[in-house]
Formats: sequence, structure tokens, C-alpha cells
Amino acid sequence: MRIQIINGPNINLLGKREPTIYGATSFEEYLDTLRQRYPDVQIDYFQSNVEGFLIDKIHEVGFSYEGIILNAGAYTHTSIALQDAIRAVTTPVVEVHISNVHAREEFRHRSMISCACRGVILGFGLDSYRLALEALIALYR
Repeated sequence: MRIQIINGPNINLLGKREPTIYGATSFEEYLDTLRQRYPDVQIDYFQSNVEGFLIDKIHEVGFSYEGIILNAGAYTHTSIALQDAIRAVTTPVVEVHISNVHAREEFRHRSMISCACRGVILGFGLDSYRLALEALIALYR
């Protein structure tokens, strides 16, 4: 099973950026833990601050992987192009957020990509990624 994690803008700063919201662990540290916990799953990782690169990665893996876990960061609230990319591929996509976006600023309450995703997991810190991974694994049991 191959799962692609795609993180959008500013996720490269986890562990440094607003630790009261996002925690003190870098994504790379968390990813090592995730890979150790699921050794039978190939977990690939991609991060970009550029919307077009995120779309390119969805296109690249969206017909051959068993799942995509997408944290589009702030593009979640603005990007019809990401929504279109998710709709264009056959691989199921789970939208993930580290924080509970509904407990934050009002502009974060609306996702432009949720309607194209298989599901949404948010508010469980980095563990949101594990929950998304388990949901994707369950689709193939």
C-alpha cells in the first residue's frame, strides 16, 4: 500500500511555528514515528509552499497510490484549483488539519477542498495524520 502525504504552505515550519497551536515536533520527526508504526505501508512525503507544486503532486500520484493525505494549509480556504485537482484523480484524498480550524478565525471555517475529499480529520494535532492513514487503510480491508 502506498500513501502520499502532501503538506502545503508553512507546514515546513512545524516545531518552530506557533507551537501553542501546532506543537513543538517537526513533521519529519513525526513522520519517522508514523513510518515505524506502519512498516507495511509505503508513506511518501511532499511539502511545498507553492500551490501549483501541490497540484502537480496530486496529478502525479492520483492514479497510482491507494491514498493521499492532504494538509493544504491556508490554501484550504482559497483554492478552487486544488479542489479541481482532487476531483480529477481517482485516488481517495483525506483532508487533514492539525488544529481545530472551527475554533480559530472565521475565515478558516470554510474549506474549498472538503467537498472533493473522501473525508476530513482535524483538531487532533499531528495525530490527525495517523487517523487519516488508518481511515485509508480501512478502505482496502
